[in-house]
Amino acid sequence: MTTVLYPGTFNPIHNGHADLVERAAMLFDEVVLGIATSPHKSPSVLEVRVKLAEAALSHLDNVRVAGFNSLTVEFAREVGATVILKGIRTVTDFEYEFQMLNMNRMLEPNLETVFLAPSEEFSYISSTLVRQIAGYGGDVTQFVHPAVAEALSRGEIG
Repeated sequence: MTTVLYPGTFNPIHNGHADLVERAAMLFDEVVLGIATSPHKSPSVLEVRVKLAEAALSHLDNVRVAGFNSLTVEFAREVGATVILKGIRTVTDFEYEFQMLNMNRMLEPNLETVFLAPSEEFSYISSTLVRQIAGYGGDVTQFVHPAVAEALSRGEIG
């Protein structure tokens, strides 16, 4: 069984993220969406992001969502992942992710990284832009799952 870890902050999870998870769910036996936090943030912030991601991905049987606060390679070992999935939208994304790939390879040589680009209709969406639109009271319903749009409108994430 091949497990892939899709790590990120997912603040918030949006339709581009869901698109990558859906496609990864067809390629791998199990997809773990790993939501990273930092020691400087409240654990409740992570809990909200995990619940929203679970809602957005609940239609997929071979996907689970988990929070983590460690090195990605350590979390990959913990969940039994042999592959890391990274989404690439721009050349800038690739440059950063390629650097991370090499660092992760040095830390865990048996862990592979796979890059997927989102579908064209989601290629411009970013969590930062979604938060900015929501922060100004804009309608983000076309970019995120309804539960995420609701949480943004209530100021639960951001």
